[in-house]
Amino acid sequence: MVKQTDKKGEENSHQRIRVKIRAYDHKIIDQATRTIIETAQRSGASVKGPIPLPTEKNRYTVIKSPFIDKDSREQYEMRVHKRLLDIIDPVAKTIEDMSNLNLPAGVDVEIKM
Repeated sequence: MVKQTDKKGEENSHQRIRVKIRAYDHKIIDQATRTIIETAQRSGASVKGPIPLPTEKNRYTVIKSPFIDKDSREQYEMRVHKRLLDIIDPVAKTIEDMSNLNLPAGVDVEIKM
């Protein structure tokens, strides 16, 4: 009988940092992702990603007039773009560099170890 190795088991044996990035503007989120990848690679860690996650779309319908013309409405949409990065085998310098990053305003970064 041949013993099969589980690919997930091999991947979980490495230490990794999972970085979730959220922003309203797709250009800013791509710029922030590029900055994070360059910082991680400069410190010697390998990076998987960026993986684009589905864009969250929030739609709001508002009545134009406060009193009359109820059929007249305006519709607004707010999009939240998301990216996912995995930093594999980080060094202490990687974690230190990640905490000292200057990212553009409007970018939310969530780091899990």
